[in-house]
Formats: sequence, structure tokens, C-alpha cells
Amino acid sequence: MKFDPLRYKYPSRRTLVYASRGMVATTQPLAAQAGVEAMRRGGNAVDAAVAAAAALSVTEPVSNGIGGDAFAIVWSGGRLHGLNSSGWAPALTDAEKIRARYGGRMPLYGWETVTVPGAPAAWAELSAKFGRLPLTETIEPAIECAENGFPVSPTAALLWKRRIALMKKELRGEEFSHLFESFTNDGEAPKAGEIWRCRDQARTLEKIAATDAEAFYRGELAERIDEFSRESGGALRADDLAAYAPEWIEPISVNYNGCDVWEMPPNGQGITALMALNVLKRLRLGERDCTRSYHLQIEALKLAFAESLAEVADCRFMRKKLSEMLSEEFAARQAARIDEKSAGLFTSEGGASGGTVYLAAADGEGNMVSMIQSNYIGFGSGLCVPGTGIALHGRGNNFSLDADHPNCIAPHKKPYHTIIPGFITKGGRAVGPFGVMGAFMQPQGHVQLIANMTDFALNPQEALDAPRFQWLSGKKVALEQGVPNHILNELADMGHEVRVDADRTSYGRGQAIIRSESGALAGATEPRADGYVAVF
Repeated sequence: MKFDPLRYKYPSRRTLVYASRGMVATTQPLAAQAGVEAMRRGGNAVDAAVAAAAALSVTEPVSNGIGGDAFAIVWSGGRLHGLNSSGWAPALTDAEKIRARYGGRMPLYGWETVTVPGAPAAWAELSAKFGRLPLTETIEPAIECAENGFPVSPTAALLWKRRIALMKKELRGEEFSHLFESFTNDGEAPKAGEIWRCRDQARTLEKIAATDAEAFYRGELAERIDEFSRESGGALRADDLAAYAPEWIEPISVNYNGCDVWEMPPNGQGITALMALNVLKRLRLGERDCTRSYHLQIEALKLAFAESLAEVADCRFMRKKLSEMLSEEFAARQAARIDEKSAGLFTSEGGASGGTVYLAAADGEGNMVSMIQSNYIGFGSGLCVPGTGIALHGRGNNFSLDADHPNCIAPHKKPYHTIIPGFITKGGRAVGPFGVMGAFMQPQGHVQLIANMTDFALNPQEALDAPRFQWLSGKKVALEQGVPNHILNELADMGHEVRVDADRTSYGRGQAIIRSESGALAGATEPRADGYVAVF
């Protein structure tokens, strides 16, 4: 039978999925099943999250991979724990040389964009601190997918095809050839339903699992990364990898409608969502499907982005204190800048594309995980370490080249980071993990999801289903189909430069697991992609 796996003529609505013993929500069915299988083997939610994350690095290589970064928020022992496993720029980084070659803006591809990958370290650290299973057992499903193959899911195939076609046009140089060797069939991306395997990834994952990621940072894989970098003009060295370790840090929060909404502190942009929520709680959104609600959310996010794009960086280099940025006084001043009748112009920066996966996991003992990992825009830097299946991310593109900016690139400095896991608590108790993917769409998706659930009392699936907006730059704002025409017209009358998109992939895919009043776990996943909730 012939059919198009990406075409659906008729409206469809997913329903919440309930479970009592365990749940994993991801963008790919095999990854969610890998997480549940870890719990069936005696593991907990952290083991499940690591299993799913490793599997996603294989099943969605266009969005994340072994050579990417990761963040996680873990609820365990009655409290939250934050893991920042984003990497830093190499010690040999030279901002002046980059400026001389590229002018005032960081390149999108190449070695200048490569920072130390943190994903393998995240898997090992999470497993060691909270997990019950050895990494060899947790990563086994990912290795099996890479070795024996799996059918590519529709959305992954779509994104894979788009990115490979673009990179074939944009990448020049022998150093980029290894990406196409590892992640295409004779230069073409696999189609939806096609069986794909990457045995180089399998061998690499086996080494990571057997050594608790030591091989990646201080062993054979580190040596191969170093060799490739030296041969092709990169600055990354084995010493940069050996010196790296993820950081356990305290998440930050604001209270919104009686719920504490938690994000990771900078160098991540989660503070953008918190600043916007801090403004919105002073403005009272009222009903959801009205022009005022859309307008106020857009304006609050524009103000928050203006602040974060100017000030967010590696915490060691920031000029402003987080307490100041999240203070009630600052939020009041920001709220006063919003004109309820017209669109403001607060900044001209922004963007929406990305390459990221988010996952959520929970078990029957009360442990919960909100985790996100990314290549940064498709396959990242365009560089793949020969014979390993390690596509190196391009996270360094998010650095500034302005010497006076706190986010200016420098040796062993972490860049402004777009990927952000979210978490909700209430009265000191866990409600659940949530997240939305897509670069600068992420804090915008977080704000809309939280407003949908707390201002408008939508259930988690409704909150993910609801049509979204995304601020792009200046007064430009894009909205999904489904937003009523009168709202589109009235936003335009207020000065917003409005467009409506048929393609929903840039509006962020996402998942949520929320503990219901009955105590059961309620899982929801995106209608915009191949989201899947597996239960135990």
C-alpha cells in the first residue's frame, strides 16, 4: 500500500495517557520503549531517561547525538537537582582569529562552532548519581538500534531530508565529507519507514557504556576526536575533553498561579521564560482565545528576550545577578513598559530553528526527570569524527564576537544555550516535568504551556495541542494555523507583523508528565511530531 506518512486530511486529537508505576514520553516510540524497558529491568526514572536519551541519539541523529550537549532536572529524595552538561570552548579558541575570518558574527558550521560535547558525560553522571542499572545495560537498546537498524519515523525523516539537502549546498571542504558518509545513503537521507543503521555509532556507544564515558573524555574516542581536529584545522584537543565535567547546580524558579515553575540557570535561556511569567502574572491574561491574551504573552516574551540576549552567558561572566533579573521590582518595571494597545519594539534579535530532543520520565516511587539534548541546528557543526558516528554539535554558533558582550567567545567558556528542561512543583511537591523543543522557540513554548495549564485550566494534552505563536524578531510574529482570523487581524492592527505557517515543525515539539490529583501520572505529547508515551 502506498501512502504519505506526513499527510493527514482530517483533524485528530490525542488523549492523555495514564499510568501508576512508570511513564516515559519522547519524540520517538523506540526511545520511549527503551526507557520503559529500563524500568522493567529494575531501574528507576533516571535509568529510563538515560536509556531514552541514548536511544534518541541514534533514532533522531538530525536533532541530537553523541556529540551534543544535555541538561536535566531530576526530582529525587523530595527535592530538585539540576545537571548542566553543556560544554565549553577549546583552550586554543582565539576570538580575534574568528573575527578576522568571519567578521562580526559566529559561523554556523566548522570547527569554530565546536564546543566540548556534554551528552555522554550527562548519561554517565545521571546513572552514577541516581541510577540503579549499569550503563552497559541502560544503553543496550541504543546499541541494538544502531547495530541492527530501525525504521525511521516520519518527522525525523522530514527533518533529516531538509537538513541534508541544505548542508549539501552549504558545506565546502573535505572535513565535512564524513558527515555524509555516516548519515546518508550515497548522499541521500533515509525515507520514513526505511531501515537505518549506523554501526559506527554502535561501536562508539559500546565504548561509552563500558567505560562510563571515560573513553569519550580521556580514552580512545578522545584521541580520535583530537586527531581529527588537528588534521582538519580545529582547536579542540584531548586536554579540553579530559578537563571537562558536568556540573550539579540549583534550578531557579518563579511562582505563577500558585505553581513554582523551575528552569536551569544561565548559561541556559530558561530564565527568559521565568522573566516573561513574572511579567504576565501582573497583567492577568483572562480568557485564552482572545487578542489581548496573545498580545500580552508576545510582549512579555519580547521584553524577556531583550534582557536575556543582552545579558545571559556563562554565569562566571555575567554582569547582572540572577536575583535582580527575577526580582519583583524588575518585573514590575518591565510590565509597565507594555502597551496593551500596540506592539512594542524591544529588540531585533531572535530566531526559531533548532535541532533538539526533549524527554520526560517518571516512576512509581516518585522520581521524575526532565531532560533535553541537542546537536544545535540539525547535525550541528557539519563535522563528524571519521569512523565513530560522532556528529559534533555547533553550539559555539551561539557565542557573540562582540568583545564587550558577556557572551563573547573565550577559552573554556560556555555559550548562551537554548536547550532548557522545565519542571513544576506546588507546595513543595513534584507536579511534573515538561519541555518544548526548537532553539529560541523553547522559552516561548514553556510560557504558553504554563499559561495554558494554569491560566486557562487546559489538561496537559490540550495545552500541547493548542495553536502557538512564536516571536521571530522586531515586531515579526508567526502563528500556527488554528488561531482565529479575527485575532490575526486585530494583532496586525496593533502593529504586529503577522504571518501564519502551515508547517508546524518550527513551533516546538514537546512532552509533559503531570501528576494528577488522584496521584496517577498523566502523560501528553505533541501532535506536531512523532511523540510517544510509553507506560509501565
